[in-house]
Amino acid sequence: MNPLSPTKSTHLAKSFLAIACLASLCLATPAFAQRAPARSEAGNDAPQSQQQSGQQNQANAPSPALPLEKATVHKITLASGPMEFEARAGTIRLNNAQTNAPMVEIAYIAYLKPGAEARTRPVTFLFNGGPGYASGWLNLGGIGPWRLPMSGEAIAPSAAPLLEDNADSWLEFTDLVFIDPPGTGYGRILGNDEVRKRLFSVGGDLDALATTIRRWTDSHQRNLSPKYLAGESYGGFRVPKLAHMLQTDQGVGVNGLIMLSPVLDFSRFNLRSGLWDHVARLPSYAASAREAKGPITRSQMLDVEAYAQGDYLRDLMKGPQDQAALDRLSTKMSELIGLDKNFIRQLGGRISSDIFIRELHRDTGRISSAYDTSETAFDPYPEALMNLSEDPMRLGLHAPITQAMIDLYRTRLNWVVENSRYQFMSEQASRQWEWGNRPNEAIGDLRRSLALDPHMQAIIGHGLTDVVTPYFETKMLLDLMPAFGSPDRLKFNVYAGGHMFYTRTESRRAFRDDVKAMFEKR
Repeated sequence: MNPLSPTKSTHLAKSFLAIACLASLCLATPAFAQRAPARSEAGNDAPQSQQQSGQQNQANAPSPALPLEKATVHKITLASGPMEFEARAGTIRLNNAQTNAPMVEIAYIAYLKPGAEARTRPVTFLFNGGPGYASGWLNLGGIGPWRLPMSGEAIAPSAAPLLEDNADSWLEFTDLVFIDPPGTGYGRILGNDEVRKRLFSVGGDLDALATTIRRWTDSHQRNLSPKYLAGESYGGFRVPKLAHMLQTDQGVGVNGLIMLSPVLDFSRFNLRSGLWDHVARLPSYAASAREAKGPITRSQMLDVEAYAQGDYLRDLMKGPQDQAALDRLSTKMSELIGLDKNFIRQLGGRISSDIFIRELHRDTGRISSAYDTSETAFDPYPEALMNLSEDPMRLGLHAPITQAMIDLYRTRLNWVVENSRYQFMSEQASRQWEWGNRPNEAIGDLRRSLALDPHMQAIIGHGLTDVVTPYFETKMLLDLMPAFGSPDRLKFNVYAGGHMFYTRTESRRAFRDDVKAMFEKR
């Protein structure tokens, strides 16, 4: 990777100056939440497997109904040796507490160890983010029993969606229940637009997921089992909030929290014109530039972290009118992130992630994925003023994951849904998500959950080259938290890779081992 030439960078800088503010506004993440609405459950919101046919065909239920829960038996070879397991695919229906009308059917896939003692065998509930994604990323990315390759040549819509046994599956030490949030996967919303609006909201989504977890736990006789929550990205935002809701409202204790690339505070960061956001992203930019020259580790980024929250922040706060400060930060940033000094200077040292992924490999005609800057694709409009590309990792894997999940349901789980689309990503949920009018943060829920239960453990994992949810953002938030008795209760680990760092073999195995160590502490 070569830095921009001075001539090229000056020309681009003039163009980017005109659009920088517009781009930051267009890309800003919503920053507000709302109170959870009234409970969406009713007394008969049991799993489909336990409903009688007469109940399924009630007048206000859609037809045809989704299949009953289906159990199949499989065998894989884990790192620890061969293992037989049971897979159960099904749905849980939630009804309105006042009218008893069906509201939503939420789909799940559970992987269970037959004959295990429920009192000692943990169960982990997992979900992805978006909001609007089904749980296929975590299921097939490295935690479930089967894995889809998700790096290098496998990142292409036409890549063969062939699953392979996953020796690194967490099934060795916990049962797994992958939940598709309302409106995703094969689940479906049964109510009217008002119901949809309620479920496509911060509070309504949490309420539905918490109720689903409690109902699955009750119906599968796992009340005595140690329980864990795992979520990625917005799913990581859900985890602390769900834990607190389960503890205080649903009456379900949670032993541990697992967060992958989470956003814990939308109000403090992700405001693209804010100084803290630039500080948070700088180490990931530098990691991207350094990894282009060879493998890197978190320990090799400590100098950048110190600079980011020290001299960089101080010079950034002085503004563009302080020419000496602007010269200092432009020179240092150029050295760290590989872009031309004059280009950085023209932008006042404020390099958005959208600009960075466009410029990092511009001299090769390629553009990086914001989810992992080491993964690149051809820039479809290299002459355009703004970035007009699709993210090569997120959308490059959309088709393979979708097709692999459909085949998994049909051929391995024998859970066949006719005349219904599998929604790996619900654009409707993403577009219509209601963020409310209160600050959107989960760091407070994490504090309250850890403080309330002295036995609870938590682990947070991030990737070095992720500029969507940069690891240093979470690090700065955690630095402000108390120890709650022992700093070992909350682990923060950073791995090679991006947002979905588990797509890299070494990182997937390292994270698995770190999570297993947390389970063994109970």
